[in-house]
Amino acid sequence: QLQLVESGGGLVQPGGSLRLSCAASRDTLDRFAIGWFRQAPGKEREAVSCMSSRDNVTTYADSVKGRFTISRDNAKNAITLRMNSLEPADTGVYYCAAAKYGCSAHFASWGQGTQVTVSS
Repeated sequence: QLQLVESGGGLVQPGGSLRLSCAASRDTLDRFAIGWFRQAPGKEREAVSCMSSRDNVTTYADSVKGRFTISRDNAKNAITLRMNSLEPADTGVYYCAAAKYGCSAHFASWGQGTQVTVSS
């Protein structure tokens, strides 16, 4: 079964940038739609971005449009989330997840999460 491991989280000041990576093993990521989700303390998990498998169509939450970019690195079997102009509201645990049948389908495989803290 596909296994996912996130990395790249940390503490950053408002306006700063981070690059999250989601590395896969036991299967190839280009067969899956990959989504990034986040959960802030005391809040529900929310979808941040997704990239489809067939044609790499991307979607973003309104709150991150223009600031976040999702991309694939098939050579490394990984997917990244580049986050610019970070705001305190972006703080949370970020998870990547994989879905076999598109961004609107069930995400069956999840990583363990990586903490992102935006604070001065």
